[in-house]
Amino acid sequence: MSDIQFNNQLTDQINVSAEAAKQLLALTENEEGVNGVRIFVSGGGCGGMSYGMTFVDQPNEYDCVLERDGINVYVDAVALSYLEGVEVDYQTQGANASFVFKNVFANTGGSGTCGACGAAGGGCG
Repeated sequence: MSDIQFNNQLTDQINVSAEAAKQLLALTENEEGVNGVRIFVSGGGCGGMSYGMTFVDQPNEYDCVLERDGINVYVDAVALSYLEGVEVDYQTQGANASFVFKNVFANTGGSGTCGACGAAGGGCG
């Protein structure tokens, strides 16, 4: 048996803009016990994949983490295989402000549909 260490530090696999990090930090500061946010992937099959974010109180054993401007952004190793190359930004247009995911599913051909079935992650970097 080898003693291989799981690399859980993200560097350039995903990107979080400075404005998005600022907004995420503001959202988590008032939430007791929150350690950061998770970017996740759900769905699959021929209906395609979708993504989202949620608060994290305790990271999982195989979470990868990006530490950016005071906020921890977690992605599990399997989701990372679908989200590698994603950029999370925060944009304001008139009265509307929202988080924007750019380049989603770029690692799987950009469609997030059946062409990506069977992809597997192998760690964070």
